[in-house]
Amino acid sequence: MLKNFRDKVAFSGITVLFIGIALLIFTFFSAYGFLTESIMPLSAEDLTQTFGEALGPLIAAAIHVMYLGVMGWVGSLITIRGVTLLINAAKTEAATPAPQATHASEQNKQSEAQSEKTKQTQ
Repeated sequence: MLKNFRDKVAFSGITVLFIGIALLIFTFFSAYGFLTESIMPLSAEDLTQTFGEALGPLIAAAIHVMYLGVMGWVGSLITIRGVTLLINAAKTEAATPAPQATHASEQNKQSEAQSEKTKQTQ
């Protein structure tokens, strides 16, 4: 299935990208569900009782917002890593070094050409 290093990097990049996108989708659906909940207005005659009743839902809302913020941040970081892996997968094929035999033969050809030039000038 995966024959070379480039294919392995591309597959891992796609996997990480889809995990990040899945986390972002889950985060947005969680936020939508949280925002569509019904909110009941509080009414009481005593001000301290009103603050006491309002403090619980406010703390719960703050926890939900922080939870969604962290999930969105983690999902976007994972998505960015997946995209980075995919971009670098294309670069790894171009950056692979040439085989040593070819490289050595090229050096021999260059040194022969230089020696012929020096012979011609003398």
